[in-house]
Amino acid sequence: MTLPIGPLDPSSDSPLYRQLSASIRSLIEAGRIPKGGRLPATRELAGQLGLNRATISAAYELLEADGLIAGHVGRGSFVAGGVRPARLNWREIVGLSAVQAPGAPSSTPLASFSSSRPAESLFPMDEFRQTCEEVIGSGEAQTILQLGSPAGYSPLRRYLLEQARSEGAARESDDILITSGCQQAFHLLQCALLHPGDTVLLEDPVYPGMKKVFEQSGARLSGVPVHADGLDIDAFEHAATNGHPRLLAVTPNFQNPTGATLPLPSRRTLVEIAQAAGVIVVENDIYGPLVYEGEALPSIKQIDESGDTVLLRSFSKIAFPGLRLGWVIAPRPLIEKLTEVKQWTDLHTDQLSQAIMLRFAQSGRLERHRQHMLEAGRERLHAVIDACRRFLPPEVEFTRPRGGMSLWLRLPEELDASELLPRAEREGVTYLPGKYFAVSRPQTSSLRISFAGMAPDQIRSGMAVLGRIFQNELERVRARSPLAEAPAMV
Repeated sequence: MTLPIGPLDPSSDSPLYRQLSASIRSLIEAGRIPKGGRLPATRELAGQLGLNRATISAAYELLEADGLIAGHVGRGSFVAGGVRPARLNWREIVGLSAVQAPGAPSSTPLASFSSSRPAESLFPMDEFRQTCEEVIGSGEAQTILQLGSPAGYSPLRRYLLEQARSEGAARESDDILITSGCQQAFHLLQCALLHPGDTVLLEDPVYPGMKKVFEQSGARLSGVPVHADGLDIDAFEHAATNGHPRLLAVTPNFQNPTGATLPLPSRRTLVEIAQAAGVIVVENDIYGPLVYEGEALPSIKQIDESGDTVLLRSFSKIAFPGLRLGWVIAPRPLIEKLTEVKQWTDLHTDQLSQAIMLRFAQSGRLERHRQHMLEAGRERLHAVIDACRRFLPPEVEFTRPRGGMSLWLRLPEELDASELLPRAEREGVTYLPGKYFAVSRPQTSSLRISFAGMAPDQIRSGMAVLGRIFQNELERVRARSPLAEAPAMV
């Protein structure tokens, strides 16, 4: 059926899905769509109105939440009858948009480049089961299952701190806090260090989780460009000197999403600039252990003789993301404050997973697994770079990391990565468009390719699909360009 939807205004402060929901609601309340009447399928209505299908789905979600329509799997959405008694509008209360970043695909894709995580097929399950049995069978099991310190499982803290001191990444004035992954560490840091109106410098583009967590503090986010060789140091110096920022968050090794690594001279200069300007440096080093080619560079924390750099690390990228184990190494007063904040957030992080991870590391199984990860990662890295060279149009630029899990594609300016994503998904390929990683600059023509979770054959097949889609769209756009149709000027 065709719905008599009134005109929608893209320039309005009200999102299109809310305008559409209100229009359909008025039709239902006026009786122009009868009780039990079937609404058009989302794809059909999107075609009628020239909107994205996600916009239609979001409008239907609001109507269903208000009890005006009911969705039935395989049949569609139907009018449920008159307006229900007034209910709280939870989307309004929490300020949540119905349109979120794309989630996991509903079916198994040909190639999923959208998630930066290790391949499950590489998990050493026999060794992990053995480790669990050893911990649970130990005399410490009852204590491990009791409430623990908010700072983390003491034996794991000692192990990690001694390891960091042996490599020069921690000083006697430093301490350590175990967190539920680095995402919780970001949250604790913004709670402890930031006030509304503070300026936070972030890499641009940057991992969305980092951007969102610092937004919660009410801080003003300012993006510092990231190039093929990492953070733009000149731009950082200008921002640090003139913008009076409180904090810089930087991922120097295999940055997410670009895969870029900050050279050693730039790391030294960054420390000098930060110290001169009084900027707190938070170093996110979760990808540092994943060096597939060449030598590992010293961390910013190792270079910083003052010891003021805050270092974040995690087991999530080299072992088991589901265990949610990260840690912060920083000057003791800050660790004390973070521990206090954490105590009133979750009391303490799960000790059993910490004890299992400690045993996995001390037994040598973690290092054996890491070496296996490096071999597999090297193979996948070569596969994705070779596939980019082979299948992508020559006009597409891409980074060439030496490790990590992702690389960054920059399409010609005529192409929009978000608009091309539905075409790729129809052919079983997913990725994350650049708009999700943008801070201060639009990233419409860019996208992230996360390659670590797939076998080389999947990577090649997926990149072949993307290359064909990008090439076809580039030819179509350029064929319609006025410059292509205009006669030569002689």
